[in-house]
Amino acid sequence: MKKIINDPSNILDEMVSGLVRSYPQYLKRLEDTFVVARNDSNKTKKVGIVSGGGSGHEPLHAGFVGQGMLDAAVCGQVFTSPTPNEVLAAIKESDQGQGVLLIVKNYAGDVMNFDIAKDLADLEDIRVEQIIVDDDISVEDSTYTQGKRGVAGTILVEKIIGAAAQNGASLDELVALGNEVIAKTNTIGLALEPATVPEVGKPGFEIADDEIEYGVGIHGEPGYKRQKLVPSKELVEELVAKLDKSFNGLENKKFAVLINGLGGTPLMEQYIFANDVLNKLEEKNVQAAFTKVGTFVTSIEMAGISLTLLELTNDEWLDNLNADAQTIGWGDTSVK
Repeated sequence: MKKIINDPSNILDEMVSGLVRSYPQYLKRLEDTFVVARNDSNKTKKVGIVSGGGSGHEPLHAGFVGQGMLDAAVCGQVFTSPTPNEVLAAIKESDQGQGVLLIVKNYAGDVMNFDIAKDLADLEDIRVEQIIVDDDISVEDSTYTQGKRGVAGTILVEKIIGAAAQNGASLDELVALGNEVIAKTNTIGLALEPATVPEVGKPGFEIADDEIEYGVGIHGEPGYKRQKLVPSKELVEELVAKLDKSFNGLENKKFAVLINGLGGTPLMEQYIFANDVLNKLEEKNVQAAFTKVGTFVTSIEMAGISLTLLELTNDEWLDNLNADAQTIGWGDTSVK
């Protein structure tokens, strides 16, 4: 195992410290926690938006804290859910009297601990609601989950919800919006090489140099098929076919397209893949009204890629995706 670290048991503390010290214009760390919260001067009174989960998926979630997206993110240990008390600290920091919405990926530990924190907040008279992101169509009822996993589509949900909250939407309105967006968001990915959790010291799974695995999860959970490596165009054929089925057909529809590197995939390869995806969508007369390519939801250093499609059945969703945001991971879009 080769990693640029010190003590494997101290990775989370040092990572969070380095993150907030590098970007103090965006972020601060709540004392004695692994909670990262907004530190900018542009706050307005609105519903608080909180997300989080195990670390190792950076820039998710802390990289999306800032104006137009999240108010706080809770960082758990690597691939481990954050504790309810940490989530509660994020809730209290984000509450401005309008209530708080939790955006939770569908993993058993995350769902349980965020739900406990919600109950704890209720005891302190803070109204909290939550939505569960389950966009991965690869497999169901796999490691860590009951039902579908929450993966890269999470950031599209965070962006749309964050913009709506910034525009003054109520907590009830945000819950309804989030559930509508989640229902129209599907993701599928593949892995070329596994990731290594530092405290484990060995890869999470084994795969031959000339193989790929379709549908692998962001914690290294197994996918649905393993085969020999093929060119990008053939990878796209497989993934788009699965997405086509999940949407009951893609033809003549309008989508947001997110292409996400899983940590060890160069941008060169991501753009080649993106070119093939857009060509395939054009063949199906799909309008790609919004596209974003980059490394947003990772699995440490896993080599692989995921493709997310969000059917844009409401024009306001597109407006929200294009709205100003000032975060590390999404990028500062405030300057036109």
